[in-house]
Amino acid sequence: METRRVLRIADLIRNEISGMLVRELKDPRLGFVTITQVKVSPDLGRAKVFYSVVGAQGKTAGCQAGLESAARFIRARLSRRLSLRRVPELGFEYDDSLSAGDRISSILEDLNKAKSGKDG
Repeated sequence: METRRVLRIADLIRNEISGMLVRELKDPRLGFVTITQVKVSPDLGRAKVFYSVVGAQGKTAGCQAGLESAARFIRARLSRRLSLRRVPELGFEYDDSLSAGDRISSILEDLNKAKSGKDG
């Protein structure tokens, strides 16, 4: 079970990393990356950072590499900005929920078109 403190820290980390992507990280591989969620372990030792990519076809590997190469920089910035004894180790994972949602919407739209074609 996640405590309020763990959830608050996860939200702080998500906000800080999102800001860094916009203002500080100049890696072209990270141009269309959005941080969707951060899950922090109860002992605050690890954090999974979930990200999505606009126009994700074929770009996720480059984004993953860009985020992993920036992980030390991000942790250093987090340690300066957040009042934590220990900044969690960061792991990055692609969040495919947006593309899955798009696929579901597309399927539902196709079904509605097929249904209206039969009724019409």
